Amino acid sequence: MVLDEIKILLEKYDNGETTLLEEQQLKDYFSQETVAPELEVYQPLFAYFSQSQKEQFTKDVPLKPEKTFTMYKWISVAAIAVLMFGITIFNPFERAERTYAQLTEQEKMDYDNAMLAFNLLSSNFKKGTDNMSAMTKVSEKLNEGQRKLALLSEFDNATDRVFKY
Repeated sequence: MVLDEIKILLEKYDNGETTLLEEQQLKDYFSQETVAPELEVYQPLFAYFSQSQKEQFTKDVPLKPEKTFTMYKWISVAAIAVLMFGITIFNPFERAERTYAQLTEQEKMDYDNAMLAFNLLSSNFKKGTDNMSAMTKVSEKLNEGQRKLALLSEFDNATDRVFKY
């Protein structure tokens, strides 16, 4: 009768339905020297549980976390602040603006040549955008044709449903 109870307890244990008292009964049974031959496969499992229950952690756990150097964080913040302050006050990229009258003859000639080049470039860009507007119109007409073709295919599908060929 004891063997039948152990088998019932093992089935409950496998399904995860045992109580702590029933598990203790299983541990006690499998800690014996003589176990039923068909249940010997469970003996190492419960022996391991008994063994691991006796183990203890003996290493010291530090309670205080290690100190991190917050000084480096503050130094980096201060360095960024000094850098930003220096760029704001002493801007190396700032140039004093001059009028056309203040330029030298060479600078005036360079300025005039640059303006001519920009005007030429601008007129060529305008020609290109005019061609692009024509291409846009063609594209719009193609899209409109595709929409109309889609409507025609829908009509064709509807007539196929009405008139079976």
